[in-house]
Amino acid sequence: MSPAAYRSSLGGMTSRTALSAHRLVKTYGSAGAQTTALAGVDLVVSPGESVAVMGPSGSGKTTLLHCLAGILPPTQGEVLWSGQNLAALSDAARTALRRTDFGFVFQSGQLLPELPAEENAALPLMLAGTSRTRAVDLARQWLAYLGLAGMETRRPGELSGGQAQRVAIARALVTAPGVIFADEPTGALDQQTGHEVLQVLTTAARDTGAALVVVTHDPQVAAWCSRTVQMRDGQIVADTAQPSAGAPAAPTAAVPTTGAPTAAPPTTPPATAAAPAPPLQAAPSTTPTMQPGHSMQPDQSTQPGQYTQGVQR
Repeated sequence: MSPAAYRSSLGGMTSRTALSAHRLVKTYGSAGAQTTALAGVDLVVSPGESVAVMGPSGSGKTTLLHCLAGILPPTQGEVLWSGQNLAALSDAARTALRRTDFGFVFQSGQLLPELPAEENAALPLMLAGTSRTRAVDLARQWLAYLGLAGMETRRPGELSGGQAQRVAIARALVTAPGVIFADEPTGALDQQTGHEVLQVLTTAARDTGAALVVVTHDPQVAAWCSRTVQMRDGQIVADTAQPSAGAPAAPTAAVPTTGAPTAAPPTTPPATAAAPAPPLQAAPSTTPTMQPGHSMQPDQSTQPGQYTQGVQR
């Protein structure tokens, strides 16, 4: 079953389509004391494209992400996804959309502390009505793809920061979303671990054909994306393509001693099929193992991370 057909079976939209914003305005407060967060933003994000949204604090980056994801309705303008204006949908419909068509990765993971990694990753599917067995099976495949085989039953407090973010990425990808939204996804990580997480995130998005929208203050994070949008005072002031996206490769990470694979995970994502997929195999030796956007390495961070906030909206 294809990713689109799989999403259709869960009630989600099925097409890979551009996400577009037109003349977006977002204001807060009442007349006479209004704050303008967005002042007429136009933006199109194509399937498979990765876009970094940069700008100083208060420039409107996070507000734009929230409007694009249907979390906040714009005061004026519209956000279109699969031919629908998100603001015209009911709250329940937008919630369902965020569960099936959109994936989210936040700065601190926002994993449920009482659930093991496999159930945290499977949560969007189970909330959508998928059986626990089926959802956990697919979550396990994504965890293995992201270098976490053998860690499926660990709880967030038993994972390093980088490992916890990989679980969050698996959760974002498990429904085969059309768009992945990442808000400062490496903000709580050290540079080496952040580098590895970005490699995982951008590669997985590209391999699945999902668009990726990353909000960041860090130019090194933006360098991983194929396009950078600069914001100031609620407006887009620059929009630059980066044909050779990707930061320099990090040193090969040490293989964890907790049961993770001893070789790089495969370079193709798990199939979103109803039946269990064949065991995932390591990438052939002829495939480069540390070129950004082409492979992923197991996390080498060893310090436990406490990523225990509530489930995403």
